[in-house]
Amino acid sequence: MTTLHLRVGFMPLVDAALLVAAADSGIAQAHGLSLELVREVSWSNLRDRLHVRLLDAAHMLAPAAIASTLGIGGVTAPMAAPILLNLNGNALTVSARRFEEMARVANGDLADPVVSAQALATLVSARKASGLPPLAFAAVFGFSCHTYLLRDWMALGGVRLGEDVRLEIVPPVRTVEALASGEVDGFCAGAPWNTLAVEAGVGAILHCGVDLMPDCLEKVLAWRADDVERRSEAVARLNAALIEASHWASDEANWPSLARLLAAPDRLAAPAALIEAILRGEIVQGGGRPIRRVPSYIRFDAAAIHPDPAHADLLLAAMARAGQVVVTPNLIERARAVFVPLALEAATG
Repeated sequence: MTTLHLRVGFMPLVDAALLVAAADSGIAQAHGLSLELVREVSWSNLRDRLHVRLLDAAHMLAPAAIASTLGIGGVTAPMAAPILLNLNGNALTVSARRFEEMARVANGDLADPVVSAQALATLVSARKASGLPPLAFAAVFGFSCHTYLLRDWMALGGVRLGEDVRLEIVPPVRTVEALASGEVDGFCAGAPWNTLAVEAGVGAILHCGVDLMPDCLEKVLAWRADDVERRSEAVARLNAALIEASHWASDEANWPSLARLLAAPDRLAAPAALIEAILRGEIVQGGGRPIRRVPSYIRFDAAAIHPDPAHADLLLAAMARAGQVVVTPNLIERARAVFVPLALEAATG
């Protein structure tokens, strides 16, 4: 079998686990692949490098793949996702100071998203009455479930993201720094950045993504749509490697090894013990609260990586609530084409 070399872009997040496992544990090599993982600095940079074929495939936000396909957000490049990389893995973190303020005004338990959103609304109103600048919250990209989680959570308290609260776009690797400096008052991002903010003493995790959007489709393996057919052998081999990585990464016995792979300096550059705790769903919350155990905090199992055109319907609905699209039958058809389960079935057959 001739070895195929693939350059795949990724962001330093725990949900890159299947790519890292495939590349660094020998799984990819067993499928005839030389898998070169290229660490990127922002989601827009990753998308653009895939668009101009500086990358063969990419770890990509599911809504970003749809946005690129539909030509919204400045780039038109049809994408295909023949396999998903995970479900869940996000959290909503606020600065230690804002958490203390919300705890003081909360009418109930802040673990309840309605209570926390109403507490935020109280802070927003008080700042407006005092002539203080609005609070700022960050998402890692405009077309991301992080943005939609923030919007939908704030709406529970009648707060409008982008109007009552300023929205900033901050790449994952800068979220902790932005929180520590006061550039933002909170952020929604994938692991490990929420936990790193807590460990640094600058933040408190308010909600896990599963509290707000269970089984949230987060990352996909994206290819340019024309490459899925043109390079079908490469697609099938990488799918097969990632399916094997999914079986390996879903076995609790392998989590210490997976955490060590992810912790490497050219991968996440974060403590292996911290990453392993995240894989176990043991979430350090901050704010004087105990460790929280969250089943399915992040999922890599076989069901979690199977694409389904219906995923597009859920994401388009979230994009519509955010005012990013007006859903039409044509838009639904084009968005559904991003998720191509037949390619995955071919790889497993």
